Amino acid sequence: MTQEVDRVEAAINEALSGKSCAIVSSGDSGIYAMAGLVLEICAIRKIPILKPDTRAAMHPEMLQVEIVPGIPAVCAGASLLGAPLTHDFACISLSDLLTPWEVIEKRLDAAALADFVIVLYNPKSKRRSTQLERAQQIILKHRDKHTPVGIVTSAMREEQAIGLTTLEHLHQAKVTMLTTVFIGNSSTFDYQGLMITPRGYSKKYDIR
Repeated sequence: MTQEVDRVEAAINEALSGKSCAIVSSGDSGIYAMAGLVLEICAIRKIPILKPDTRAAMHPEMLQVEIVPGIPAVCAGASLLGAPLTHDFACISLSDLLTPWEVIEKRLDAAALADFVIVLYNPKSKRRSTQLERAQQIILKHRDKHTPVGIVTSAMREEQAIGLTTLEHLHQAKVTMLTTVFIGNSSTFDYQGLMITPRGYSKKYDIR
């Protein structure tokens, strides 16, 4: 953390020297991770990048960048909770290290008003202890206090922890920077400990 730019610049310099180099990110490199910074720095430095569908042998002067997809926390966590993302959803990071908190609050309010399932990344750290409770207050303006909320920490790792609470009690949940928070929409419900957001089939078909 806080050394992302140094890591990317070092990797780009290695690649430009003719070596193969990999930058490793947890989850998916394109979601709150390093792929965007790699491309951004290449753009700032005006480095020609080879597109994935172009033959590298025909353009040796260009930098070949391959972005390998991974399994983001939003997908890993959802699979452990049940099916909370079967309908439209929005992912919002509560970290204001790179995004002003005023902007984050606007996004929270808009997502809650639009009745998206809301997935919160980076909910709390040692230096940021109030953002999650503020997010809870904003979302409660538009959503029932009994709305199911899924809490997943370290998904698919040895320290994995899974919990289910309600929006009313979200501020009491144990969360860290490794936690992903899933806040249901107006139709999300809890069935036998699983969090389920209907896609809408029961409104169109006779489901028995």
